[in-house]
Parts: sequence; C-alpha cells; structure tokens
Amino acid sequence: MKRFFDPELVLRTYRNPLAWLVLAVDLLPILAVVIYGWGAVPLVALYWLENLVIGVMTILRMIGTGFASLINLAGLLFLIPFFTLHYGMFCYGHGLFIRSMSGKGMSSSGEDPIGLVHWALGSGQGMAWFVAAILAVNLVLYVSDYILKGEFRNAELGGEMFAPYGRIVTLHVAIILGAFLAIGMGQPLLGVLLLIILRVVFGVIVSMLRQFRRETGGPPTAEALAQGV
Repeated sequence: MKRFFDPELVLRTYRNPLAWLVLAVDLLPILAVVIYGWGAVPLVALYWLENLVIGVMTILRMIGTGFASLINLAGLLFLIPFFTLHYGMFCYGHGLFIRSMSGKGMSSSGEDPIGLVHWALGSGQGMAWFVAAILAVNLVLYVSDYILKGEFRNAELGGEMFAPYGRIVTLHVAIILGAFLAIGMGQPLLGVLLLIILRVVFGVIVSMLRQFRRETGGPPTAEALAQGV
C-alpha cells in the first residue's frame, strides 16, 4: 500500500509547475542571507509576516465559501470579524515574543500591532519584496485551486477558519526552536540555513498535501494520510 511520504507522491506533486513555484519562493530567503546578510531574526520575522499573509488568504477562502452556500454567507457576517480578532491576537502575541527574542528594546509605539508589522518589515533589507513574493504565490494558488478548480464549492466555513492554526503551531514551534539554535551556534550562517531548510521541508509537505487533496477530492485526514493514497 502506498504511503503518504512515498517517492511516487513526491514525483506527482512536482509534475505541477505551481509546486516548483512554491519551492522557489521558499528558497528565496537564501538570497537574503547571501546578498543582504540576514541572520536568524529577519528570517523569523519573515515567517511571522507570512502568518499575516496566511490570515488574509484565510479570509478570502472563507468569503469563497459564501458563494457556494447561503448558510455560509450568513455565517461570514459573524465568523470573519471573529477570526480577524482571534487570529490577529494570536499573531500579535507571537509577534511580541519574536520581537523580545531579537534582543532589541521595544518602544511604546512598537508594542501595538502596526508597530510590530513595521518592526518586522524593517528587520531585514529587502523584506517587503520577500513578503510580496509570498503573497503573490498564495494568490496564484488561491485563484488556480480554490477558484478556477472549484475547491470553494466543497469547502466548509469552519474548516477554512481553523485551518491556519495547526499550520502556525507546527511550523513556528520548529522555526523558533531552530532560531534559538541558530542564535546559540558558533556558526551563524549554518544556523540560518537550518531555519530555511526547516521551512522548505514544511513547504514540500504542504505541496504534497495539496496534491493529495487534488487526487482524493477532499482534505486529507490523519487516518487517510496514515493509510496512504
């Protein structure tokens, strides 16, 4: 029986040009390290800003469910403000932690959400371009998969709303642990490359999940992933 992490699924995943586009964007921070001399703090700030992008995309996906169901459309009136507040506070607390981890003092203006975003955008040279690349690839996937291929018709409003939380916890526990390791290592370049590798591996898994969902016609459950396609 084929398993989720079998070579055939990897090959099928990367027959799709969009999977290569995602991989290319995930590898872009290597340029930031080489060209701009980024360390661990700008990398973690970039991945925090990526969470904000994911939040925006989640709202767009939630809105998409409203075109498939009047019930979902009614639910949007409550759930979008709720998600914006709840996920926003989740990211805000995470951002405060990252800012304190950077070892730099925080001004009173830097304690508010807008101040945190400004700090993150200014933490590394060229940061805005890398965030723009992340936003662009997410928009491409949204239009290609969610809209043009009709995923919104089978999407559940509640499922879309809670989807980013597992992602943010899984990815950023690994990223933060890697950041502490990077900061504490005597080889800073090796440490930041480890952070990028962690993110690239996560991106490969996400692309495989995307392929799995396309082949099975629905979201991959834990049982389905354990059994294989």
